[in-house]
Amino acid sequence: MRTGSEPRTARSALRMRLWLSVWGLIWAIAGTAAFALAGRPGWAIACGVLSLIVTVDLAMILRHIHQGPHYQPGRDIPPYQPPRHRHP
Repeated sequence: MRTGSEPRTARSALRMRLWLSVWGLIWAIAGTAAFALAGRPGWAIACGVLSLIVTVDLAMILRHIHQGPHYQPGRDIPPYQPPRHRHP
């Protein structure tokens, strides 16, 4: 249920992002090699740049995983505002 506070209270699935980034890095490196061997330097450069971007993203993800949870509200503070029910 949408409460309107999602940007502030959203959580990220870091492990899933990690494995999707690893998968993307494998494909970007394979694409760089394949296009370089096929004599397509433009596409090889594009895949190389993409692999650099994915590597930076992987570093950020690993940093966030190693930092652990940043903010955990106390037991008396709910993570989301309770929905307001409207009765017709």
